[in-house]
Amino acid sequence: MAISKVGVVGAGSMGSGIAQLFAQNGYTVYVQDIKQEFVDKGLKAIDTNLSKLVSKEKMTQKDKDDITARLQGTLDLQDFKDVDFVVEAAIEDIKIKSDIFSQLDNITSEATILATNTSSLAITEIAAATNRPDKVVGMHFFNPAPIMKLVEVIKGLKTSQETSDAVKSLAENLNKVPVLVKKDEAGFIVNRLMVPQLMEAVKLYDEGIADKEDIDKAVKFGLNHPMGPFELMDLTGIDIAYYVNEVFKDYLPKEMKHTTPYSLRTMIRAGRLGRKTKAGWYDY
Repeated sequence: MAISKVGVVGAGSMGSGIAQLFAQNGYTVYVQDIKQEFVDKGLKAIDTNLSKLVSKEKMTQKDKDDITARLQGTLDLQDFKDVDFVVEAAIEDIKIKSDIFSQLDNITSEATILATNTSSLAITEIAAATNRPDKVVGMHFFNPAPIMKLVEVIKGLKTSQETSDAVKSLAENLNKVPVLVKKDEAGFIVNRLMVPQLMEAVKLYDEGIADKEDIDKAVKFGLNHPMGPFELMDLTGIDIAYYVNEVFKDYLPKEMKHTTPYSLRTMIRAGRLGRKTKAGWYDY
């Protein structure tokens, strides 16, 4: 199917990044959130990002104006009635996501593909809230979405081959590198590999084996990662690491589960969620 209009649910750091990405690639984008302040904040973040590209001469002012013209904020999911494709980027809560998909199922055309940007939750369970599980798929972008190249395309139990093929092609049209996750298992590929490492890093810190600064240095200069685990959690959101690990505890076999370390739980309680709150493992 031809895709020209896209709906993005959630105007947070991931949702706004995804909306920016689609708009930069010529799509008309509707960005929805539950409060006007969230919508405004998301659109402002996009404007800031685009302004930086103009100042670095990576795009012209006209390009920026054209991209901005393709973006529209809204509080009403009813505005998605004519979109060709939806990406949901709401909080990692299965009840919230299921409710959103149930509404989208009633609002959008039967031909519209409904994708979730979940980093760990079951696509199959989300799809069960709709009458079109064959058209529900995972499309997991990485933060920041306009820059990071990878997109995980995740098939639920009833996701059709046609749907997964269409989303892979869409990712390629966005100049991304798609990988297909054939089984709907918690964490998919990247988080299945990464989150246990993050948990182990926090345990090393909790046990007093090393300071977080030295753990970050060890991973960067010993494993050649671009940033250390604490820096990475601050960038992507400490709450995301926490929620994904909690999902692992619920869905993965016992021998593969990782307890949530003390310091990580404490950071969540303190509201230190990383760069987005100006305070995480480090201050910003």
